[in-house]
Amino acid sequence: MSRPIRLIVNPSSGGGRTLEALPEVQRALEDLGLEHDIRTTRDIEHGRELARGALDAGEMAVTFSGDGLIGAVAGVLAGHPDARMGILPGGRGNDLARVLGIPRDDLPAACAVLRDGAPRPLDVGMVGDRPFVGIASFGFDSDANRIANLAPSWLGQGVYAYAALRALGGWRPARFEIEADDLPPREVTAYSVGLANNKAYGGGMYAAPNAELDDGLLDLVLVHDMPKRRFLTQVLPRVFKGTHVELPEVEEMRVHTAIVRADRPFTIYADGDPIGELPSDFSVRRHALQIMAPAPAPAAQ
Repeated sequence: MSRPIRLIVNPSSGGGRTLEALPEVQRALEDLGLEHDIRTTRDIEHGRELARGALDAGEMAVTFSGDGLIGAVAGVLAGHPDARMGILPGGRGNDLARVLGIPRDDLPAACAVLRDGAPRPLDVGMVGDRPFVGIASFGFDSDANRIANLAPSWLGQGVYAYAALRALGGWRPARFEIEADDLPPREVTAYSVGLANNKAYGGGMYAAPNAELDDGLLDLVLVHDMPKRRFLTQVLPRVFKGTHVELPEVEEMRVHTAIVRADRPFTIYADGDPIGELPSDFSVRRHALQIMAPAPAPAAQ
């Protein structure tokens, strides 16, 4: 029997479109026979409180939001073996839903995953003691995320390309010192450093195409320094398919932990929101919770 659902709604997600779509979600949940209670958040901390309430009540915490609230709720549920989480895509990027295979343009179909899907394990990345589910990144990404968060909502998913182009104009090379697992510290000059639990961020940019949500590892992706023209014409177009990792200036490695410092201040962004400042340490909690995803197709006979 399905658990009662606590639907945690971020009213500001998607430029306010989440609230507009809420009646459609309510109808879909009712048609599916899913018992639910709708709670609207005041802010991220209130979202965490609502998630703790769902945990105490034995309810499934379901976010209708962008990836930022998902990361916060996942952090509350992490480590509780009986916790169950669901997500309905309500933001601009919806990258966790994208990778899980949850329909992003069909809310009734996404609601059906809550009833007919299957739980799968989800790792939770950590920046210090702050959780995330997607990609924690900084450097050039810090500038691009800041611009994207200030951009008008009518840009939609195009906001990420807009922000990258704006950030490139004022970018100057940065030096990073990285200690990954038990390897000796190393220094690199790079555009960006990302520690990825998910493959995608920024509304379908496959920055870490080989990352897995449940392998207990973070994919460390370095985009080394190069001329701006090459970054613009080679890296940015390829990142939407993940083929940028084939370039010699892009480096990947899988790590359990990392400590990163930089030659100037950078804000760390994850799941679309600022989550910390450099220097910081990074880690991952393997199989921290169960998340509802489309049921796998039956094996061919």
